[in-house]
Amino acid sequence: MKVKAIEYPTQLSKIVDIDDDNIDVFIELEDGTHITVVVSTPLNLLSYMNKENINFIPASQPDIIVKSLTKENIELAVENFAAGDAFWLKLLFVAGVDREFIDMNRIEECFMKIKKENQEILDAFE
Repeated sequence: MKVKAIEYPTQLSKIVDIDDDNIDVFIELEDGTHITVVVSTPLNLLSYMNKENINFIPASQPDIIVKSLTKENIELAVENFAAGDAFWLKLLFVAGVDREFIDMNRIEECFMKIKKENQEILDAFE
């Protein structure tokens, strides 16, 4: 899906360290969908873990990760997440808005189907 517009509520020029920060990004898709995502750098994730004295990023809505916070990097990443039907971009947004939008029963059904198919493959080799 084509990205119609990308807006930055914080000007990129105001970012002190483009290699160690994150920024909100407002996206408009060609179908009229408006999405807000957080774009972060790997160093920013590491800085967060060091600041909080933890060895992992806690479960939360995933960010889009770029090497540095440049307009080019952000646009390339957003366009990649919007490719096809914008599944990944929309999933990121919906998962962060409300877990109720995600049908956990359907996900569990998918896992059961995968488990059954994997077992059938293993049984065929016995």
